[in-house]
Amino acid sequence: MFNKKESKVEANFDKFDTLIGDNTILEGNLTAKGSIRLDGEVKGIINIEGHLLVGEKASVIGDINTNSLIVSGMVKGNIKAESFVRITANGKVIGDISSKTLVIDEDAFFEGNCK
Repeated sequence: MFNKKESKVEANFDKFDTLIGDNTILEGNLTAKGSIRLDGEVKGIINIEGHLLVGEKASVIGDINTNSLIVSGMVKGNIKAESFVRITANGKVIGDISSKTLVIDEDAFFEGNCK
């Protein structure tokens, strides 16, 4: 009935250059290139030239600028993504989102504005 494009939201999240573990707390700004999986806690601005996955146990308090983002944990801050943002069923975002594509799974939480 609808001509639906195949989603490539997961395609670039098979391999990570950097892992920030669940017992890690980072206070300050994080700048990196490549793919990052975050399972810990970050309090500060995140600038990633690549892809960011916020794991189920992870939390971010601060703004995020990246190419693409999957949120399975909690983000309190504004998000700017060049390609896409996906909030999974366990994900929680409180803040504004600016992205070309926004996917919000069933049972996900989003409070803010999107553009």
